Amino acid sequence: MTIALTSPVTGTAQTGLTAPTYTHVADTAPDANMRQYAVTALGGTQTSVTVHSASSPFTVTFVRPKVFKPLGKANPVTGVIKDVPRNVWKVIVRKGVLPLAGQAYQTMLMSAEISIPAGADLADPANVRAAFSMLIGALSQVSSGLGDSAVTGIL
Repeated sequence: MTIALTSPVTGTAQTGLTAPTYTHVADTAPDANMRQYAVTALGGTQTSVTVHSASSPFTVTFVRPKVFKPLGKANPVTGVIKDVPRNVWKVIVRKGVLPLAGQAYQTMLMSAEISIPAGADLADPANVRAAFSMLIGALSQVSSGLGDSAVTGIL
């Protein structure tokens, strides 16, 4: 993988967090097709935010397909590829959160799944990259709003 998360990560704007940064270390991922990092220190103002621990995880994991699926052959008569397989990538964030004061931490999961039609990496790399650019840019732009929405329930 060419994914190498540099430390610290500068977080995006969120209500109640001022200039958040996340110092991390490489962690052992659950599988060989994954790269994982654990947050070990916080920067900026992040009152009540916790770093990674066994009972309250704070990790980000990047997952690539174990085996890449190739594009099948086109029908010799119609030229159409009937079933285009997909190569699925994921980004998973795990964060320990309290469901109620005085209770044990529970793990919150955030997952982004990227399903790329086989062959698009070769036939249309510019549009594959444009989709990533839009996704990450849009998430960055609405970061605070998503956080507020998750807390208030208002979209």
